[in-house]
Amino acid sequence: MRNTIARRAALAGALLVAGLTAAAAPAQAEPQPGVANIGSAEFTKNGTTIKVPTQGHCSVEGPTSATAQVVTKTGITFGGGTSSCTTTVTDPNTDATSTTSTATGKNFELSALVSVGGPRVKLSTFTVKCTATQTQTNANWSYGGMSGIPNPPSPVPVGYVSPIKKSNGTVLANAVFNIQNLPGDGSIGLTMLRIDFLPASGITGKVVLGHTSCSPTP
Repeated sequence: MRNTIARRAALAGALLVAGLTAAAAPAQAEPQPGVANIGSAEFTKNGTTIKVPTQGHCSVEGPTSATAQVVTKTGITFGGGTSSCTTTVTDPNTDATSTTSTATGKNFELSALVSVGGPRVKLSTFTVKCTATQTQTNANWSYGGMSGIPNPPSPVPVGYVSPIKKSNGTVLANAVFNIQNLPGDGSIGLTMLRIDFLPASGITGKVVLGHTSCSPTP
């Protein structure tokens, strides 16, 4: 599964989203000029709060690369991964540059819903990437080996919600794919997947997988 966004900085408001339907994107922080991370989590179950800080964060302003190790806590595992945020001089005469920000995670597992009758959620691999030049930004994401979440359509609409249910149909959480922030200046903010726990699960909080953003270069 792969989705791509492209923006031309010279045409603020002119948006090419590869086959995506128009939809209101859930709010997120303003895009930063060249960052990426594998994800994070914070949720509370049975009075205990589980926190996994942002994994594998990189930025073109430093650190420009990161390696995340396996993190296992009650109900969740991030299987590690890598990230890289680079700046390349494309024209030494004018100091024109391009940036590439990428994060790749692997072997993610969410088991917090199993004890309340929900599925075990797994992704074997996932990647987010954002590239930028003076005139254009592009972002894309992909994943493989997903189970426990109904597959979204292809291409994936902006902010597409895939309910995570018990066998009797009770919705325990929402998996929100392809969350975008497009402020109109050519920048892109992209989150591949966010899992929002719902009251029926007895859990509060969220899990985020794969975030990147980039802005037109100076």
